[in-house]
Amino acid sequence: MCLMVKCAICVHLIYSDIVQKCRDELKAIRETNPDLKPTLAIIQCYIPADFVSTQIGLNVMQICLPRQCTEDEVIDEILRLNEDSRVHGIFLHLPQSFLSRSVRNAIKPQKDVDGVSDLNVGRVVLGDQRDGFASPVAGAVLEMLARHGVYLFMAVLVGVEGPLKATIQCLLQNNGMMVQTCQWSSKHLQKQIMDSDVVILLEPDHKSFPPTWIRPGVAVINLSSALMEGTFLQSKSIKLGTHYNSLFTEMFVAVVICQHVVRSSRRWIQEQQYQPWRLRPLKLQPLSPVPSDIEISRAQTPKPISQLAQEIGLLPEELEAYGNTKAKVHLSLLNRLQHQPNGKYVLVAGITPTPLGEGKSTVTTGLVQALSAHLKLNSFACLRQPSQGPTFGVKGVFLCFNLHLTGDIHAITAANNLVAAAIDARILHESTQSDKALYRRLVPSVNGVRCFSPIQMARLQRLGINKSDPSDLTPEEVRAFVRLDLDPEKVTWQRVVDTNDRFLRKITVGQANTEKGHARQTQFDIAVASEIMAILALTDGLADMRARLGRMVVGSNRNGQPITADDLGVTGALAVLMKDAIKPTLMQTLEGTPVFVHAGPFANIAHGNSSVLADKLALKLVGEEGFVVTEAGFGADIGMEKFFNIKCRTSGLKPDVVVLVATVRALKMHGGGPNVTAGVPLPKEYINENLQLVADGCSNLKKQIQIAHLFGVPVVVALNVFKTDTQAEIELVCRIAEASGASAAVQCHHWSRGGRGSVELAQAVKKVASQKNNFQFLYNLQDSIVEKIRTIAQKVYGADDIELSPEAQAKIDYYNQQGFGALPICMAKTHLSLSHMPEKKGVPTGFILPIRDIRASIGAGFIYPLVGTMSTMPGLPTRPCFYDIDLDPVTEEIKGLF
Repeated sequence: MCLMVKCAICVHLIYSDIVQKCRDELKAIRETNPDLKPTLAIIQCYIPADFVSTQIGLNVMQICLPRQCTEDEVIDEILRLNEDSRVHGIFLHLPQSFLSRSVRNAIKPQKDVDGVSDLNVGRVVLGDQRDGFASPVAGAVLEMLARHGVYLFMAVLVGVEGPLKATIQCLLQNNGMMVQTCQWSSKHLQKQIMDSDVVILLEPDHKSFPPTWIRPGVAVINLSSALMEGTFLQSKSIKLGTHYNSLFTEMFVAVVICQHVVRSSRRWIQEQQYQPWRLRPLKLQPLSPVPSDIEISRAQTPKPISQLAQEIGLLPEELEAYGNTKAKVHLSLLNRLQHQPNGKYVLVAGITPTPLGEGKSTVTTGLVQALSAHLKLNSFACLRQPSQGPTFGVKGVFLCFNLHLTGDIHAITAANNLVAAAIDARILHESTQSDKALYRRLVPSVNGVRCFSPIQMARLQRLGINKSDPSDLTPEEVRAFVRLDLDPEKVTWQRVVDTNDRFLRKITVGQANTEKGHARQTQFDIAVASEIMAILALTDGLADMRARLGRMVVGSNRNGQPITADDLGVTGALAVLMKDAIKPTLMQTLEGTPVFVHAGPFANIAHGNSSVLADKLALKLVGEEGFVVTEAGFGADIGMEKFFNIKCRTSGLKPDVVVLVATVRALKMHGGGPNVTAGVPLPKEYINENLQLVADGCSNLKKQIQIAHLFGVPVVVALNVFKTDTQAEIELVCRIAEASGASAAVQCHHWSRGGRGSVELAQAVKKVASQKNNFQFLYNLQDSIVEKIRTIAQKVYGADDIELSPEAQAKIDYYNQQGFGALPICMAKTHLSLSHMPEKKGVPTGFILPIRDIRASIGAGFIYPLVGTMSTMPGLPTRPCFYDIDLDPVTEEIKGLF
């Protein structure tokens, strides 16, 4: 058998071997990922490509561009394929004139299966191809030499300089060969060829040398056919090199490209798996005296948000940056990590607070900084987005993250007010038009065709009208369809604005002449009190959010039947307004540890917790041994109770430990100290040591520990230490807390020392969270509405009983009739006392809890009884914080924030 035939057989064997290996690898991939179809995208100019991929089982996507296409059009197509998760490899089958450096470098290196980008060439030069690909031509050369069966030591590359020459040279050198390069015109060409074990010809045009220059056993590989412009990697024929001992074929290169696509798909699968964190905390240098919060914040340079995302295992396509320090995270992460076990789930709650607040947010932040930056445990903080209203009112903030942030509250405001506008417009149009005119406008003729929109079809089905042609409805059916018959006196939906404005607590709308006398009284609420905010915090995805938005009850018709957002036809528009707000916002603490900021329901009338979605995303990201620390609004009797009975029912998540925040200041108030007022200096009782006030006030702390134990969850008390607290007071609180059933009680100095000041708390949380608990709900959903309210009033607040007003009893009867009786209860109560009386501190007893009214958030999924007087629109004080807030026009720095 001649040498040429033997070489051809050898090439066929190598080719067949690679094809079989690719098939086997694809089979293994599909066994664990049956929906994955590894795909090669080929960009070409009309020339149909015949590829070996069908023999392997790859999916090929051919993109044919016009012959006259521009470089920008080629790049646009490449960028589109870069972002297409179905594509695992991109190959450019284009004339050489199109393969500029800009075009080649537009391909993502992980999809550059032809190895043409500068980054992939550079990786070969550095000997690191773990994340990229070498040229398949070079790879085919290496494969052939590996199968040659002859000891190879010296190689010579003959031909023009370029990336391919550099790639082959580095690959051979990385495999232990000595490599020389020369041009055809070199006077040393004959000697270099005769001294070599391998001769590789790189010129695309035909050149040759006398056979006498080649020693027996020398491998000669001619790359000319693979380099000729306009040729492609064919599978139909083997092109034999003339005069050479070894053969090189386009088919061989094609199968290497396919091999690269298979490897790319496997890398993609590996990227989709959970990635260990590589968090690099930022160093924090505490100062004494402690500067203002805004000064501390400005003294720290945050990491780019893309860097933080990479450190915690987020993929680039899962991130939607808003500037350099914050970003939205896509919900697709939940699908990617659906099989990843959750981490530990920690809730931060508090005792009944003073009007100043006791520092739950700072404890949450300090705890995760201690866990991640100091104990080296993955941890995530999940915080509510604060309302803008209190920022300009009395509260202030230690970061400016509640000024717009990523616009979630603005989206809620827009969506809420769209519903309000739709309600009043519908009342007006129904009162001024006939059934026929209404029907003509609600179902207009477009290009001579009338049809119902999908949401109108859904309304017809709810009405029991199984017709799809607008012309088929009877007059009675038309009337039922067009008439919501909303009773203006029974509209429950309010407009909202994210500003404290007491003069919007009651307003009159419809006073213009154009509204034809359809005026009515209504009001504004603070934006975070909107039911849409509560829905955002409880939803588990876009489909669920849309369904919840559609179920929102906006009022009743004159027959007492509920009218929903679906009936108004506004649901789809609401979902569009909220489509970005549903993604949690990724930020970071001062020590560079991750934080999700998402949702901020009004804690008095809603459940007052950050979003279910943020918690679920964080629990997957931290890993099985990590910690997610989320915060509940106000005291444990409000935020924690609602977290357990509402949020945990919705999410299906079970907490591992409760961190109960207390302060000496608040305990002194509960022990009989004078009133604490925002903006007024603290009385001397709160500045000087007073052990009796502290001991008496610990009754509230003991009660809040007992409330947590009602749910079967262990408690760690975190005493947020202020500079006015004495060591005797601190030790007294910790002793009483542990004697009252807390698993641990530790002092926290995070405000002055950062995460280092909460290490003791972090260690206690880690220890207690590892223990099993017996989490349980306080009541069954099938209990009556009255019994669920009574259970909360007696077991959580300590009331003797409840008292229902006639209006409240009528609402209960109505909700039972409408099928809403099995919803959980969300008590609307003051946060300043365990009772309904804000002035009653400590642990009030012997009181009857009055239920003056009961309302329903059907979209959010809870009934909320109103206890006492509850304002949903705060007002500005005499001296609001906005007096101190300003902007430096030169540096654009914000002044006056805490």
